Amino acid sequence: MSTTTTAPQDSTSPSAAGHRALDVDPRALAAEFFGTLLLVFFAVGVAIFAEPFVGVLGIALAFGFVLLALVYAIGPVSGCHVNPAVTLGMVLGRRISPVTGLCYWVVQLAGGLAGAALLAWLADSIPVFQVAGRGSFGSDGYGVNSLVHISAGGAFLAETILTALLVFVVLCTTHGKGAKGPAGIAIGLSLAVIHLLGIPLTGTSVNPARALGPAVFAENDAMSQVWLFLVAPLVGAVIAVLVHFLTHGLPGTDNAPTDQPPVPASETPDGTTPDGAPRPAPAHRDDDLE
Repeated sequence: MSTTTTAPQDSTSPSAAGHRALDVDPRALAAEFFGTLLLVFFAVGVAIFAEPFVGVLGIALAFGFVLLALVYAIGPVSGCHVNPAVTLGMVLGRRISPVTGLCYWVVQLAGGLAGAALLAWLADSIPVFQVAGRGSFGSDGYGVNSLVHISAGGAFLAETILTALLVFVVLCTTHGKGAKGPAGIAIGLSLAVIHLLGIPLTGTSVNPARALGPAVFAENDAMSQVWLFLVAPLVGAVIAVLVHFLTHGLPGTDNAPTDQPPVPASETPDGTTPDGAPRPAPAHRDDDLE
């Protein structure tokens, strides 16, 4: 959040609205960067280095458990999106501003690349990788790069549906009057189940930042296929938002619960209420993702 001192402004004025849109908390951006880095490093790292020992189940649990831990670690700071598809869902669901979403995208993609770079550095210090090369390096793929040789159309469909489930669960568990304490468990378990199905099909992206990082450092043709794993998750996010609107109502309508998640700190221009009085300190939000 900006610390620049400015003259008091009417929070309903156009200038105040513009300030809200542009004021992004740097702590939230740092949380999204390091959260995405950790997700890629640990979860994709299990897929690269430990797959012969843990199998598909172990990889799926690694993704689920890492995300579960991150939800509680950085959720109160940034919402713990660590995924451009989730961020798109939050923007379309009117939880965060488009500007905040764009900033999240930048740091998430950077975090995914940084996490993959660390894995590449680690792999280059292991003799078997020095001899055989990095190969797919935990990247996603279709055709010959898929365990079941799924077609490009099938891969697109799978990634769209799998991402829709993840984003829908995130939107539902952070919405309205529902209990949000167990949200991390629901989100983490859903990602684990998604990987149980998706790993044999495509390797499972459901996250453009997770897809891009390993593809850059892979030594196969992953970069020629990465477009699908950037686009399909975003399509899945749009579908998830539409379904969420159908089941939970549109924000700001009589069909939607009035107890909406609080606006993130990065969305408020200052610490005052609309009448200019100091805003009370928010309740501790360890159980809230947004």
